Amino acid sequence: MSHEGHQHHPHHVHTDSAHVVPPFIGAIDQGTSSTRFILYDSTGHAVLAHQKEFEQIHPHPGWVEHDPMTIMETVTQCIHEVVEQMMTSGIGKVSDIKAVGVTNQRETTVVWDKATGKPSYNAIVWCDARTSGTVSELLEKTPNKEDKDHLRAKCGLPLSTYFSGVKLKWMLDNVQGLRQACENGTALAGTIDSWLIWNLTGGPNGGEHVTDVTNASRTMLMDLATHTWDKDLCSFMEVPHTILPTIKSSAEVYGKFADGPLKGVPLAGCLGDQQAAMVGQQCFNKGEAKNTYGTGCFMLYNTGTDPVQSTHGLLTTVCYQLGPQAPVYYALEGSIAVAGSAVKWLRDNMGIIQSARDVETLASQVKDTGGLYFVPAFSGLFAPHWRDDARGVIVGLTHHSTKSHIARATLEAVSFQTREVLDAMRKDARSDLKILKVDGGMTKNATLLQIQADLVGIPVERPADVETTAFGAAFAAGLAVGVWKEDSPPSRKGAGWAQFLPAIDEAAREARLVQWKKAVAHTLDWA
Repeated sequence: MSHEGHQHHPHHVHTDSAHVVPPFIGAIDQGTSSTRFILYDSTGHAVLAHQKEFEQIHPHPGWVEHDPMTIMETVTQCIHEVVEQMMTSGIGKVSDIKAVGVTNQRETTVVWDKATGKPSYNAIVWCDARTSGTVSELLEKTPNKEDKDHLRAKCGLPLSTYFSGVKLKWMLDNVQGLRQACENGTALAGTIDSWLIWNLTGGPNGGEHVTDVTNASRTMLMDLATHTWDKDLCSFMEVPHTILPTIKSSAEVYGKFADGPLKGVPLAGCLGDQQAAMVGQQCFNKGEAKNTYGTGCFMLYNTGTDPVQSTHGLLTTVCYQLGPQAPVYYALEGSIAVAGSAVKWLRDNMGIIQSARDVETLASQVKDTGGLYFVPAFSGLFAPHWRDDARGVIVGLTHHSTKSHIARATLEAVSFQTREVLDAMRKDARSDLKILKVDGGMTKNATLLQIQADLVGIPVERPADVETTAFGAAFAAGLAVGVWKEDSPPSRKGAGWAQFLPAIDEAAREARLVQWKKAVAHTLDWA
């Protein structure tokens, strides 16, 4: 059952100047499959936006790369396009843009030459699985040779192919001349936020080599307690800390645009995409949680100013630090590798649907999956399982199975994985969630959100603007330059807001979960 307002396109362009209230704050949202630049007015409404997709590079099975130069080009193109829209629509002047925030796909790692600005190698993407050998090598260095949690007390993370430090070690071990370049002091490394900010603030000509505390907390190289690069962690990973960026808060001026249409505008907010969504959903209180449905699925639970170590397969991470003197807030996080990318797989690999939107139409044609379960473990399973050896399965196929059942099973897969993470959070945080806030592109799909409410057994709430990631980065930037205040953020309700209530009973919910867990067991030991 859903209480639903009218659908509202999140990037509706309010070119009617009566609705637009300057000043403006921009947000660069650099994601896994596309880049966007969105302009918000002082009421927090998205007034202009431009989006550009870019190529996914797969040199070998399980490998995923991006060209850092292409990413940079898409950022520049999106900014140019929005500024052009601004000029033609007459809603304001470039001088009305007071700051720009950055949010980014996390963990994706870049190494480049500081004199030329050229990448030493393609960016290795967060979901890339090539580093399983590197993980095995690192496990050999732990006391019992198989302790994935050896570094967890300090960095909050298990040894996994997922995190930047492991990807960086792989690059240093495999890219010819890279270790030498580090010793010579000519190489710089960082996550996508660092690459963007360095380039936008001047690149080889004085670019600022910085990251924020949320992105740094995803590398396995930062001490969660001190918020600094840790010598022991760097030494364990064999990563020289000299190539790493300076760690800053999530809301302060890092530098200014060196050229282009925004020359002189401060870059003033920076958060990894999932932390940006927490800020965008205004989960500022201990015990609040959100789930973002994008390429992957990510649930974060605010644990306040104390990091909570997980014993149920979750990550301990920095949630945000909204200013250099502000307290650091922490979160528990459960990440699911495949969500929206399973829908993309149905479209691009299987040809079952023509566009991502078709999955809802198809899934709605059947009332259940007919006993079919799809576990999209394409590159292993993330939380709470952490199994690099898992691969995808579809089980329960019969003569009765159709593409509609597969489409519905895809939506159920996203919801079941979310349920597993939510159960782990309840145990770690020792408290029950009352409501699950949701966002991200997939949440336009009402069928998905109804399935989700049914499987978690609590209300699921969607904000008016489901693109909360970009707004989170804009809010941090606006905070840094005084456009907004933390205690009075712009309202996120309005047309498009919806709440979905569970429509099945506990017994039915648990019976389906048992079947799902049987399906998950079939994914293990394949790789």
